[in-house]
Amino acid sequence: MPPPPAPAIRDAAGLAAFLGAAPALRDSLAAVAALALPDAWIGAGFVRNALWDAVHGLPFGTNPPGDVDVVWFDPARASAEEDAALEARLRAIRPGVPWSVRNQARMAERNGDPPYAGTLDAVARWPDTATAVAARLDASTGAVEVAAPWGANDLLAGIVRPTPACATNSAKREAFDRRIAEKDWLRRWPGLRVIDGPPPGRAA
Repeated sequence: MPPPPAPAIRDAAGLAAFLGAAPALRDSLAAVAALALPDAWIGAGFVRNALWDAVHGLPFGTNPPGDVDVVWFDPARASAEEDAALEARLRAIRPGVPWSVRNQARMAERNGDPPYAGTLDAVARWPDTATAVAARLDASTGAVEVAAPWGANDLLAGIVRPTPACATNSAKREAFDRRIAEKDWLRRWPGLRVIDGPPPGRAA
């Protein structure tokens, strides 16, 4: 079953339906759910690229993410070796997927941030609001859940806007500007708009 057409994707619920209707995306969400990791989500380009391709009328999978970013949170298991072992388990479940697993309990120091309270606290500090969106599959119900700390409107509207953590830090803001150019987003998805200004606020 193909993903629904882009005009149907108007809110986080529509985004969840879109992700759940694409077998390649749903299967990856199911693989992560099968590991039963605490506070585990898939975010960043996994959600963003698929949605922007749909909005631009591009065939599904035209711009696959370089990594499928699995983020989870457990201070008791915060080691690179644990993450590597989880990547190996995911590769065994779904070979060919570029898995990248990061326990966010160990990422705050590397990113120059105060300790994160959980996975979505970490996601809220990602560079831009359109990237700071994550999804997971409830293994008991089969429902896809979307979390967007700054709301899903920027992603759905094709707006690239720095998160407050990025906008208020000069080094991170410079990295944000370089990132847009290096990833060639405006050529790949010409309908995008890069704007400044605060995001509309955290989703409830």
